[in-house]
Amino acid sequence: MTTMPEHAEERLVALLDGIRNACRMVLGDNLVGVYVHGSIVLACFNWQKSDVDYLIVVRSPLSPTDKLRLMDATVALDRQAPPKGLEMSVVLAQHCRAFLHPMPFELHFSHIHLAAYTRHPEAYCAAMHGTDADLAAHIAVIRHKGMALCGEAITTLFAPVPAESYADSIRRDVRDAVPQASANPVYAVLTLCRALAFLEDELILSKYEGGAWGLVALPDDYHALIIAAMQDYAADIPAAMDAALLADFCAYMLARIMPAETKP
Repeated sequence: MTTMPEHAEERLVALLDGIRNACRMVLGDNLVGVYVHGSIVLACFNWQKSDVDYLIVVRSPLSPTDKLRLMDATVALDRQAPPKGLEMSVVLAQHCRAFLHPMPFELHFSHIHLAAYTRHPEAYCAAMHGTDADLAAHIAVIRHKGMALCGEAITTLFAPVPAESYADSIRRDVRDAVPQASANPVYAVLTLCRALAFLEDELILSKYEGGAWGLVALPDDYHALIIAAMQDYAADIPAAMDAALLADFCAYMLARIMPAETKP
């Protein structure tokens, strides 16, 4: 279901090559590997709507100089990326081999942080570290279908992600999606579907695959809503969604995804 305009496939290949080469150049012997996750490996990449997700694994913490050099290289590559840009995190190999949740990270960047980095590079690099519960979901996808651009094999580097950690990660995603459902209904509908698919059937799915699962597993009353979201996501056909039905769908899904939190 990957959606690519003319010449975009070649541009994506060149971009991934650039990411690999930049990481090797900046990080040298400290680099363990670079691993792609997200829509690219889940075969639902849309050049106009998807970002390019990857994880950089290093042996030891990054120096301030290396953070700045890596960020400069990343920002340069972000200019060649799809409209949503790049999203990357840097993590230590020791935390991949002995999984932690939420996982610590050394550095993070996404397109929405571009202005903040451009204004104050040193301050951005000094502040952009901590822990991130989303990394559990990213690593689960890497283990499931990820692509190594370079470095150690996925199966030897990444320990299994416990089901409860992945479930916590996707529930957090749902908490972000539902309050924004009216502004971004496609994201909300498909995120809810794939979250429930894991919680009830232990399936790791893309957003589009989550929608397809929902058409089989969820009540018929919601099928038109799910189809509209899938068409918008995959084929850029604008989704016309009834606001009342969307609100009802979100309430129904939340009751199944987080029953303890939705009881009166």
